[in-house]
Amino acid sequence: MAEVSKAAKVGVMTIVLAGAAYGGYRFVSRDVGGGNGYRVWATLPDAIGVSPQSRVMISGIQVGVVDRISLYNGQARIDIKMSPDVPLYEDAAIGKRATSLIGESFVVLSPGTEGKPRIPDEGRVLYYIDEPTIQSMQGQVSEILKDVKTVTETLKNTVGSETGQERLAQILDNLADVTEQMNATVRENRAGVTQTINNINQITGESGPRLREILRNVEQVTRDIRTMTAAAEVPGQQGGQPGELRRAAERVGRATENLESALKHVDSIAARVDRGEGTLGRLTKDETLINEVETVVEDVGELVGGISRFQTVVGLRTDYNFLANTIKSYVELRLQPTEDKYYVVELVNDPRGKTDFQQIDVDTTNINDPAHYREVRTITTNAFRFSFQFAKRLGPFTGRFGIKESTGGLGLDLHLLDDRFELRQDLFGFGEELSPRWRVALAYEFIRKLWLLGGMDDILNTDRRDYFIGLQLRFNDADLKTVLPFAPSSF
Repeated sequence: MAEVSKAAKVGVMTIVLAGAAYGGYRFVSRDVGGGNGYRVWATLPDAIGVSPQSRVMISGIQVGVVDRISLYNGQARIDIKMSPDVPLYEDAAIGKRATSLIGESFVVLSPGTEGKPRIPDEGRVLYYIDEPTIQSMQGQVSEILKDVKTVTETLKNTVGSETGQERLAQILDNLADVTEQMNATVRENRAGVTQTINNINQITGESGPRLREILRNVEQVTRDIRTMTAAAEVPGQQGGQPGELRRAAERVGRATENLESALKHVDSIAARVDRGEGTLGRLTKDETLINEVETVVEDVGELVGGISRFQTVVGLRTDYNFLANTIKSYVELRLQPTEDKYYVVELVNDPRGKTDFQQIDVDTTNINDPAHYREVRTITTNAFRFSFQFAKRLGPFTGRFGIKESTGGLGLDLHLLDDRFELRQDLFGFGEELSPRWRVALAYEFIRKLWLLGGMDDILNTDRRDYFIGLQLRFNDADLKTVLPFAPSSF
């Protein structure tokens, strides 16, 4: 019976140990995914240090194990069995992290953003976490050691050399000299510093009464200011009259109120202008009125600009006719708006006078005369002749057209030697004689503004042909153009 009891005890103990071993295995087993979990997969640049059944961690907590490692398109494919109660979302990321210097690593996960779609069973983790590795840290340490080596070699070449040691010793000697000089300076000036402190103490001690007097004056000034600002009590009245500063402040306040009122009026005027009311408002709002004002301003500007560019050339000329033994006088005015165009007005006193033609038809009963005949009378009067021509210059030539000495006429001038020599030709007087009057003259400016002229008049009519010589004073009168806009235009 005792043997049976011992065998039963051994059997029970065996069953208990087997159950404890299985429970311990389940407790420490890395296969936490179990059959109730789900699977995901991802790719890594390499799987160095990761082995099947390696831990998969989120924030330091194991959430699965590596089920299988394989090659996928040149990268390491990691298949993971996940715990069913740990979801992964579509922006989850995977990486690996070293656990020791011997190269062992485990897989780390970032679960993604909660609320986004979950990764299903057999789904893929698309994003990668670039975790530092032992190899990268070794590379950085290697670079640091190279820099340290470079620094030590530099120190060796500078401080470790004989020249560097001599310079370092010289620097230490200089530092010792400076320190010694500073000590000597302090020792030498100790008495002066003590004397300066004593002087300050003496000044403050002697100035004590004056400082107290200054403080009393400041107190009196503040009392006076308080009196000036405070209201004075008047017997039999409540309150008091304000002080001088208060009255000044009140006046400033009243002035501010007046200024505010004036600003309100200004705002009102500005509002009316902005609404287009009144003359000024219509001027700023009415486009038609604005255009008319702009047109007037442009016209005035063109008028003033034209007057400023306008040239008024005055010519006073006298000729002597040799065959007729007479004097002929001219008064000429050129109105020249541009360099190549001008208008010439001329008044001529010709000894030949002004010739008019009259045609008279006569009916008569005189038996000695035809019953009907026509008389043509030539009447010459001692009257002034008048010229008005338009002139246009092309290169060295100037053409003129218009009225010449009270008859229709043409003119052609040639300018040479910087416009100091002129050849003038005029053809006019059509109808006065059988042939028109042709005049040719040469003119030379031998003195500034003074011209010498000579030529032949009425060349085509031999019975009236004559020769002349004369002088002309020609100048630009700047004052005359300011009078022209106000001159009567009815001439």
